[in-house]
Amino acid sequence: MIKQGNKAPPFSLRGSDGKTHTLEAYRGAWLLLYFYPKDNTPGCTKEACGFRDLHKSLKKKNVALLGVSRDSIDSHDRFIQDFNLPFILLSDPDTTTMAAYGAWGEKTMYGKKVTGCIRSTVLIDPEGRVAKHWPNVRKAADHPADVLSVMNSLES
Repeated sequence: MIKQGNKAPPFSLRGSDGKTHTLEAYRGAWLLLYFYPKDNTPGCTKEACGFRDLHKSLKKKNVALLGVSRDSIDSHDRFIQDFNLPFILLSDPDTTTMAAYGAWGEKTMYGKKVTGCIRSTVLIDPEGRVAKHWPNVRKAADHPADVLSVMNSLES
């Protein structure tokens, strides 16, 4: 389970930039992994566009931002193009990384229990430890601003 202060689980996933991304490759920098259910859906689009709009502010804080879903690289490419997303999206088709980060499991949708992606975000510090975990993001549109607020408080 993801817990603040613990080492973040390792991962190795293909990115929309054609490269394989690993946790180790981001050592020495802040890493923000946000997990979302599906490209081009209303909530996921609002969240992605929110992160797009704050991307420069995150970069100024030396934060690498990666979005993760089960979607294919082709789907990610369309999503990036449709909404001018300036960050990399990772594909986790077998949900291994999502499960390791607590972003895959049972949830309630429209009053029914289903298994799927749990919208969540993990901020990883330069040493590879979990600095902050948002385990169940309810308001996708407001979440990016909340993340930036936390980043601002870490600097204080």
